[in-house]
Amino acid sequence: MTSPPEQASQARPDARIHDIGYRRYGGDRLGSLYARRSLFVHSLRGAYGIGRSARSKILPFVLFGVMAAPAVVMVAVAVSTGLDELPVEYTSYGLFMQPIFGLYLALAAPQMVSLDLRYKTIPLYFSRPITHTDYVVAKVAALTSALFLFVAVPVTIAYAGGLLAKLGFVDQTTAYARGLVATAVFALLHAVIAVLTASFTPRRGFGVAAIIAVFTVPYFAVTAVQAVATEQGNPDVVGWLGLFSPGSLLDGLQSAFLGGESNFPDQVEVTGAAGPAYLLVTGAIIVVCYALVQRRYRNVGL
Repeated sequence: MTSPPEQASQARPDARIHDIGYRRYGGDRLGSLYARRSLFVHSLRGAYGIGRSARSKILPFVLFGVMAAPAVVMVAVAVSTGLDELPVEYTSYGLFMQPIFGLYLALAAPQMVSLDLRYKTIPLYFSRPITHTDYVVAKVAALTSALFLFVAVPVTIAYAGGLLAKLGFVDQTTAYARGLVATAVFALLHAVIAVLTASFTPRRGFGVAAIIAVFTVPYFAVTAVQAVATEQGNPDVVGWLGLFSPGSLLDGLQSAFLGGESNFPDQVEVTGAAGPAYLLVTGAIIVVCYALVQRRYRNVGL
């Protein structure tokens, strides 16, 4: 009695194996660190449309140009008129340009996160030497870096203008360093919230709308209630109300710890126990949102 392989050879005497060119990979195995770095670079480039079509680059760079335009104008005015100080502080530049910053954030976060869900590419990432944690870290770090550059470059332009206008090297450098710290916290807080929001929808349009709502609605609600509290003669309440939206949270933080001026109604300052509360709430939001993103991606690609 013949075995199955022998039967197959008798049934197909002309059967043969063709060499179609597949070969084993003989290069270096670069490991998970290289995979994480590649995902970070790819995501950061995508936030500005680099590596994509020309149409994808238009809106990010237009928004970046609008974001940098006030800094260029401040430089020109400071140099030509001899101002004693710049009109906008380094620590509050991101807050001053918050509408443009919000538009860019709503554009970048869904492109970085939602499209992976829509086209089901996440299992492909996890088939490489990369874990769910690596994916989340790379995405949050890439969006934070993109947002930091979006604000820090105009702040750097303003700093260069301050030096050209001879406003004082020590004072300008100290204020510039505080501005970079404020920008880093500003970028990280918005990045973790935006990644968490965008991770719940595979639709880019829904992600854009959700991110705008998450940042805009609380900000205007807090601003309105602060104005009412100021009119009623309760300035102490104004500082505490700022804890309830990301935009006002950063405003209170930079005025309490980084020497900036408050943009609250009547420029009410954050004093007393409210100052440490801003620091604690900011850190808590970052930690909680990051933990929720990790939980979200634990089974999302399976």
